Amino acid sequence: MSRKFFVGGNWKMNGDKKSLGELIQTLNAGKVDPNVEVVCGAPSIYLDFARSKLDAKFGVAAQNCYKVPKGAFTGEISPAMIKDCGVNWVILGHSERRHVFGESDELIGQKTAHALESGLGVIACIGEKLDEREGGITEKVVFAQTKVIADNVKDWSKVVLAYEPVWAIGTGKTASPQQAQEVHEKLRVWLKTNVSEAVANSVRIIYGGSVTGGTCKELASQKDVDGFLVGGASLKPEFIDIINAKA
Repeated sequence: MSRKFFVGGNWKMNGDKKSLGELIQTLNAGKVDPNVEVVCGAPSIYLDFARSKLDAKFGVAAQNCYKVPKGAFTGEISPAMIKDCGVNWVILGHSERRHVFGESDELIGQKTAHALESGLGVIACIGEKLDEREGGITEKVVFAQTKVIADNVKDWSKVVLAYEPVWAIGTGKTASPQQAQEVHEKLRVWLKTNVSEAVANSVRIIYGGSVTGGTCKELASQKDVDGFLVGGASLKPEFIDIINAKA
């Protein structure tokens, strides 16, 4: 079964209307592979701005949301609000949410369930830290994270799994294409065993962690790498080269 290549750009806490407006103009004018699904993760305060300016061929994602539709949760946003801005995706469980803001697996699972129930697509992030990789427990860590997500998913067609080794995010270290492929393949086997063969074959597993125009082609050639979640490079014109990694 062919899986549509998926490239997400995570702008993180970067940009302003001027710089993001220029980036959006570059993307809108760029020649991008029509066989790739592209989603840009904008800061929540710019979701409306990004959605109104980006071509319809590009999706937009929030970078986080809460687990209920509304209420006394100062500083949070809900899937209902995200959808009200015309935005159809949310990134959940990013390593910065887990390790900088202390979000637990349980909370990420609850957010995933609520976002999916609300009709958003979810880019669900998993990945091990450096000490976990060096300690030989990469599989144990990513399988445990994946299980909490899987327990909260009814419709896998709305989920993209993003494998991001924490030691490779923003460090300039990229997992080798072979390291990425190895984990992606094991994740697919885990899904086959614990969810279903159909889900294992159809769900897109994308790689994140210092993806650049220089590293994207070889990563994209790996059998089980179905796209990327791109950080810093998604704010630069080279994001177009990454979108076109398979072209």
